[in-house]
Parts: sequence; structure tokens; C-alpha cells
Amino acid sequence: MTNDPMIPCLYSLSELQYAIAASPDQWRPLVFTNGCFDLLHAGHVRYLRVAKSLGRSLVVGLNSDQSVKTIKPNKPGFPPRPLVPEAQRAEVLATLKPVDGIVIFSETTATRLIQALQPDIYVKGGDYSQSTLPEAPVVQAYGGRIELVKVEIPTSTTALIDRILHTSTE
Repeated sequence: MTNDPMIPCLYSLSELQYAIAASPDQWRPLVFTNGCFDLLHAGHVRYLRVAKSLGRSLVVGLNSDQSVKTIKPNKPGFPPRPLVPEAQRAEVLATLKPVDGIVIFSETTATRLIQALQPDIYVKGGDYSQSTLPEAPVVQAYGGRIELVKVEIPTSTTALIDRILHTSTE
């Protein structure tokens, strides 16, 4: 694991692969999800709780600052994303009970992580479908399962930013 005592469950990909191979009974069935988690909200927390309930351990692939900038381009009138740096986003995620491991990745999709970890179950929000999920082909290729979790609280960081910027204080 990384040497950051504030983020005890932050791994490099090779560290996580080693940990899983060394103690499969601790990790498998392995559930994996990924995202930016820029402003953590109740929708994220519920989603992660449901994801963890599907297996023994939950690993979160966290988009790096650079990948967030790529997939969340600047919107006119909005601050640049991410709002919260990757180390801080990882630290907040690490405090959540369902999260057993975090891996920061720089690509725009989690395909490389999924190929390397081969999670038993790949989880994404119900706002996706298998046909719109770029990682679906790699999960299907090794025989993994895809679970789309119902969005219980329809909110997003972008919607929160919009609300903050456009709510009058008068």
C-alpha cells in the first residue's frame, strides 16, 4: 500500500494485484466500480454501499485529476474540474466503510484496471446501460458480471455546482 497514513487503503495497481493474489479469500468475490467522486454526496454513499453488498470487497477506481479534466471539460461559467484534488478525494473515499481499496487511474475509462484486476462484479450506476458502458466488452470477455445499480438520489457534482452558482442569496 502507499505510505500515506491518511489513505490506508490506497494502492498502486501492482500492489493491489499482489494483495488480491496473496489473500484471495479476503478479496473475492471482488466488486469494482470507478468514478470521479469529486464532491461526495449521499447518492455516492448509497451507491457504494449497494456495490459492496454484492461481494466480499469493494475496490474503487478513482479518476486522476488529469482524467477528470479530460472527461469533464470546462463548462462556461463553471469552475474547472476536478474541484477537489485526487489525493483529497481518495482520502474521503477511504473513510467510507464499504471501500476496501482505491486505485487512482489516469485513463478516461477503467478498462485497463478491469483487465488487470478481473473483478468478479463490475458495478456502475443505473444511468448507464451495458451498451453505453465502455468497460462492458472487457468484463464480458473474461466472464465477469456487470451490475447496474439503481440511482436512488438523482444528483451529480455538476448539478450541485450548477445549484451553488445559480442560487440567488437575496
